[in-house]
Amino acid sequence: MTGAAEPPADRRGRLLNYATLGLLTLIWGTTWAAIRLGLRGIPPFTGVALRFAIGAAALLAAARALGVRLRGGPSPWRVWLANGLMTFFIPYGVLYWAEQWVPSGLAAVLFATSPLWVALAAHVALPAERLRAATAAGVLLGFAGVAVIFSEDLRALGGPRVAGAAALLLLAPLTSAVGVVAVKRWAAGMHPLAIVAMPMALTAAAMGCVALATEAGQPVRLAGLPLATLLYLALCGSALSFSLYFWLLGRLPATTLSLINYLTPIVALLIGGTALGEPFTPRTLAGSALVVGGVAVAMRVGGARALRGRRSEVP
Repeated sequence: MTGAAEPPADRRGRLLNYATLGLLTLIWGTTWAAIRLGLRGIPPFTGVALRFAIGAAALLAAARALGVRLRGGPSPWRVWLANGLMTFFIPYGVLYWAEQWVPSGLAAVLFATSPLWVALAAHVALPAERLRAATAAGVLLGFAGVAVIFSEDLRALGGPRVAGAAALLLLAPLTSAVGVVAVKRWAAGMHPLAIVAMPMALTAAAMGCVALATEAGQPVRLAGLPLATLLYLALCGSALSFSLYFWLLGRLPATTLSLINYLTPIVALLIGGTALGEPFTPRTLAGSALVVGGVAVAMRVGGARALRGRRSEVP
């Protein structure tokens, strides 16, 4: 007996879902190189402030056009402050600063540990999302990859400051994971645009103050490649990608959507190596493979439901 043919509308919908998944993977896999290119003309904290100011403006305009109520939910300010601080302000401030020295591909791999931190944080803070054996195995495998990476002489990848900057960069996925769990606990009933737009706006304002205090004397070149990468990161890497992600989250299983989390580092490594000429040693590549493999095991086998938070994917 042959199965019934898939209706054309269902087939088109399925193709649209996976085309969008592929687009998100491409966007978030290229943002790491875009950050590094943008730093050639825009100081790091200024870049973060401008990126999220533009992204927030686009999302707030979309919310207004769609009639989205930003203050929905029982405690919107708690969600906005936690999400702004833990998901945007600290992670992206650290990331932009670190990418002055850390190769973009390595930065993507280290940030890809965020789902592993989410698994650990959810185990502590969310009783319904305790670690399973397979998830724990993936976490251990991923962190073993980090250990292999840091056993390398990272100075060979870009100079004496790479090791210290890479170590500090690990703070970004850790705080991002805390932000994911906080949003999961407190953001019930809030529209995705309400969850993201205001934290981006708050981050832009706070990071703007940091930039004024620390980068006031540094030149800012808002033209050519730095301007192009800024607009790409703000509109495609932030506003569009977040909107598409939350749209897909309502249409695809979390296990399918989790593919983004370990495909984007691969894209970033390829772009960093081919387009930017970033060096990678065999040991660093082996550690990167362990990190990506650990995330894959943790998300596909043991804890996809607990790991579907977004901040691991978005650089």
